[in-house]
Amino acid sequence: MTTQDTIGLGSFTFESGESIPSLEVAYETYGEFTGDNAVLLCHALTGSAHVARRPDAGDVTAGQARAWWGDVVGPGKAIDTTEYYVVCANVPGSCYGTTGPSSTNPETGEPYGTDFPPVTVGDWTHAQRTLLDELGVGRLHAVIGGSVGAMNVLDWLRRYPDDVERAASVAGAARLDAQCLGLDAIARRAITADPNWNGGHYYGGPEPEEGLARARQIGHVMYLSKASMGRKFGRRSAGREAARDEPPDAAAAFFPYREVESYLDYQAEKFTDRFDANSYLYLTRAMDDFDLSAGYESDADALAAFEGELLVCSFTGDWHFTVEQSDALADACREAGVSVAHHIIDSDHGHDAFLVEPEKIGPPLSALLDEGLSGRAISDTKEPDEDEFAPVHTSLFSD
Repeated sequence: MTTQDTIGLGSFTFESGESIPSLEVAYETYGEFTGDNAVLLCHALTGSAHVARRPDAGDVTAGQARAWWGDVVGPGKAIDTTEYYVVCANVPGSCYGTTGPSSTNPETGEPYGTDFPPVTVGDWTHAQRTLLDELGVGRLHAVIGGSVGAMNVLDWLRRYPDDVERAASVAGAARLDAQCLGLDAIARRAITADPNWNGGHYYGGPEPEEGLARARQIGHVMYLSKASMGRKFGRRSAGREAARDEPPDAAAAFFPYREVESYLDYQAEKFTDRFDANSYLYLTRAMDDFDLSAGYESDADALAAFEGELLVCSFTGDWHFTVEQSDALADACREAGVSVAHHIIDSDHGHDAFLVEPEKIGPPLSALLDEGLSGRAISDTKEPDEDEFAPVHTSLFSD
């Protein structure tokens, strides 16, 4: 059984101390709840609650045309919805059904715009916990997320350690590094420098589509790798049928319009049709702000209360959330005495690998849910010290 719905959670106070009179949360559920089989999935930056394909309504929801993990979640798939009750909620600040900057402020009758309170990953976790309470879900069998969704997972482990039995951080990190922080800052400035941004109060008029398009293009390059871009595009010129804006000057017309440019322009156009510029500002700021150790002495201290199991998955070609960052997270778990396995997947697809290679990420997630860290599809890359927990298994993906 699948459910697509929006639920009102009443007045909501954000970590900033600001509040709104009503928080609406869009969510989807798949499968039947039996009391101990709930799995919460945390979406990535511009994802939605639409994680799996719905036979009753096709593969379209809230402007997002396809399920973001449709090859991983569903009947008989890695996250099997005939066995598990899967919940995915759109986060506060987004534009896919949950209250955010583009939503109407009931006190003014106008869109919030940048009057919407600042949003943090902690606010996402709080909203998810409140939603689960409304759905009658207490302790989770597992919480799983990719990219900034993995940060959301880690926040669950430090805020609600007793509410989670198993967890998976997929292509995530305890915090962003300076390079990614810088690129996100440039992307946001592309939006705020757009003449149509109007301080974030552009609703009802021309929107900052050019700025949002450039921001998305910066982000999209971050999600790919040199190898995948070289293989897909090389230095080839786009075909004559490729649509191209008028060159900005006469000299530019002399040079070729390359396949990589055409691809980025196409992706940007699709993105501006489905996403809100203010939401992009809010969600990237939440991601940039996240630091697992904030308020604690260390990452290990932040995770020390969690007594379940954590699977950390990273991809060799990912320079956005790196293998080294996942390794540091696994080390922090070992220091804290948390049961952990760091499963490294060989891939040259970059950060997008967790979305585009379901055949590689599916088996370890399935093993985690069904068997825990003893699952044969889970490998750990570090030999354990005598007093550390670090299970070593054979990977399905090793040579």
